[in-house]
Order: sequence, then C-alpha cells, then structure tokens
Amino acid sequence: MALEMKMNLRLSQQLIMTPQLQQAIKLLQLNHLEMVDQIQQELVENPVLEEAPEAVEESPRELPDVGPEPSLTGDESKAESDIDWAAYLSRRSVSDYRGGGGVDDEDRELNETTVTRTADLSSHLEWQLQMVDLDSDAKVAGLILIGYINDDGYLSAPLAEIAAKEKLDPEFLEWVLEHVQSFDPPGVGARDLPECLTLQLSALGIEDSIVHDIIREHLPDLERHDYKRIAKALDCDLGDVVEAVKVIQRLEPKPGRPFASERPQYISPDIYVIKDGDEFIITLNDDGLPKLKISNYYKSILQNGAKAGKVEHDYIQEKMRGAVWLIRSIHQRQRTIFRVAESIVKFQREFLEQGVNHLKPLILRDVAEDIGMHESTISRVTTNKYMHTPQGIFELKYFFNSGIGSEEGAVASESVKNMIGKIVAEENARKPLSDQRIVELLAEREGLNIARRTVAKYREMLGIFSSTKRKRLY
Repeated sequence: MALEMKMNLRLSQQLIMTPQLQQAIKLLQLNHLEMVDQIQQELVENPVLEEAPEAVEESPRELPDVGPEPSLTGDESKAESDIDWAAYLSRRSVSDYRGGGGVDDEDRELNETTVTRTADLSSHLEWQLQMVDLDSDAKVAGLILIGYINDDGYLSAPLAEIAAKEKLDPEFLEWVLEHVQSFDPPGVGARDLPECLTLQLSALGIEDSIVHDIIREHLPDLERHDYKRIAKALDCDLGDVVEAVKVIQRLEPKPGRPFASERPQYISPDIYVIKDGDEFIITLNDDGLPKLKISNYYKSILQNGAKAGKVEHDYIQEKMRGAVWLIRSIHQRQRTIFRVAESIVKFQREFLEQGVNHLKPLILRDVAEDIGMHESTISRVTTNKYMHTPQGIFELKYFFNSGIGSEEGAVASESVKNMIGKIVAEENARKPLSDQRIVELLAEREGLNIARRTVAKYREMLGIFSSTKRKRLY
C-alpha cells in the first residue's frame, strides 16, 4: 500500500485563553497578601503604572483606549526621538522601585545585623558540642551524629548503620552518643521513645522504679489507659500507677519540638462582614492594596506620537495595554469577590447571627446560580480567601458543606462536627462515650440519624481519640 500526503480542510472549535484572560483568572485566585505582592511587582516591572492616592484612582471607564494598532502621527521616518530613556531611567531613584521609601545602604546593613532568627536544633547541639571537653576526633564524630538527629530529636538511623557508613568504631560512636544525649534538651539523641523518656528521667533525677518499669515494659498498656493491668503486672497499688503516669505525662515525647522551624501563619481577611442593626455590611479589605493609575507622563508621549521614535512609542503602547488590562482585571476581581461574599451572607445569615449550629448546607452551584456565574469561578474565588464575621474568621470554603438529613431538615456537616465536639467535651472522663452512644445522643437531642462510621470519621477529623484512649481514672 503506497503512502501519500494529502491536504484536508477541517473546521473545529476550541477554547483559546488569551493572555488577558489568563491574567484575570490568576488574579482571581490570589488572596489579599498575594494580591499586594503581585501589584507591587507590576509597579516595578511596568513603568506606565503609578501608585496614586485613593481619591484619584482610575476606574475602567476612565482608562485610555489602547488598541492593538499604534496610532502614530506625522512622518514616522522623520520622527524625532527627543526622549533620552537612559538619562530618564538614571534619574529614577532606586527607592522608586521598592514600593516604599528608600533605605540607605548603611541603614540596610544595620538592619541586617540586628535581624535574628531562632536557632534550630542542630545549631543548638553543635554549640554545646564545642563547649564540652572532647578531643577533635570525638567532636567530629559528634557532628556526624548530630547530622543524623531529626527534627523530633531522635537518631534517625541505627548506630551500627551509621558506624558502617561513616567508617567509625561502633564502641567509640556509642561513647560519643552518650555525650550527645547529655545535651539540652533532655532526651535528645534517643533511638526510641523508651530511651527518650528514660534520659529525661535521669536528667530530672527521678529514680522511681514504677515509672521506669512502665516506660520499659508497659507503654502499650499506658496508651490504652489500662492501669489495672499495669498494677497487676507490677504487683503494686493502682494509686501508685496513677501517680507514676502523672510523672510520665509531664515528659516530652519529642524533645526537638521547642526548636521546630515552623512559624505561625497570620491570616489577613479578604472580606469583612459587620452587622449594623438588622443588616450585614460587606467591605473588601483594601489595606495595603496600592491604587493604580496610568502615568500622565506616558499618556502625553502617546498623545504626541510625533515627538517619540517608533521603538519608544511601540514599547510604551505595549506597556500601556498591559497596565489597562491589569487595572480592569483588578476591578473585575473585586466586583466578583464582593458578589460571591454577598451571596454567601444571604445564604448563611442564620450562621452569622447565631453560630455554627445554624450553618446551612451549601454547594458551589447554589452561589453560582444566585449570581449568574460559573461554578469554576466560584471555586477560584473561595480558594485561600478568608472572611471576617461576627462569629470569627473563616475560609470561604468553610461555608460550603454537605447536608445531613434530620427531622427538621438538612444540617451542615460542620454543625454535626460541632455537636460531636460538645458531646465529647461534656462526657465523664472515667466513662467516655462510644461512637455508637454518640449516634444515639445525636438522634435523641438533635433528631439526626447518622451512621456510626460517620461519627468516627468526624471525630477523627476533629482530632478526638477513641473512647479507649480518652478514658481517665482520675
């Protein structure tokens, strides 16, 4: 069969996202802090954009018309390029591109020398290693061991494996490890949980045999709160076991926790909802959000095209077009977020007035149909954005919940979680409620008919242990 090439004409439809549409979608997904950073970056990269006072902020209706074709006047070949761009840029202060007041080099160096950070576990241990009286070989071995200690404070590999990999004598490495285990925090360098807790007991000078026996042999029984079994195995009174457990509970199972590098993440709400009388007022968070306008200087250059060269004119035209699209996209973003927030407030009014037990089931389609937008747009708006309400600060996705049937209608899943949390908080710690009993109480008190596995799933999502692990004898 011979092969040949042919040309065929075929019509088809496909969706092509323009750069402007991609930019609008990108801006819609940003939260408040990310939006501030994005605008500051645009101010640096686009010379046509300027930060203006709020009173003179340009709206989309006031923006210049920047068509795809440049509108030059006069003879282009004879246009005078009387703008010295190099000289103009050289006159621009570096501080103009930082989004704020300039900082002198001397002041910047001074600030850098005063900035501090919390020491991590490794540097803390290395500092102590330099303070102990050991020879150079032992300190080198100590540094190697510290490198194998993870963020929780445990040795992450067996000592024999470390010795073989680093070509060190196992007995010598064991001796060095004993020195490392004497460092602060107590329990660091342990190979397992019993050794970690035992090191802490030694640092505290606690020699109680019952405490040591529980740590060495009965940690599984301790996890199940089976104190009677421990007392029987150790042939001692139940009260002695309870007192020993109190000592163990004051120990730190992860000695490296105080040196964790994780820092708290602060939330800046994108939307504020304030109750004024019987109405809820919605305002968008514009704090720190620069107000943008088109530079009058560059407007005048475009209006007097004959005074600028074609290269400069085309460059300004391109930057002007990008600036206009950015300002319009920001205005569109703000309007979309406001309309979504307005719809959420309308659906969840009872929650805003009375609390989480009155949160209604809500899906993206409900809001999309209410404001006449696509579900994907609602999904982008509600991603990683927060609303400040009279009930607290919540992510927008918090208001979207599946419904669970009850005698009075559907109840939001978050409301059911809150009910389970309250029931567990009110239980007798000596006789904690089983998941089946929680199911029965929800049916009796709230008229909810849910499965036991649903209660177990919500309990785990709330970080609540099973009834066996919640049991307390004192």
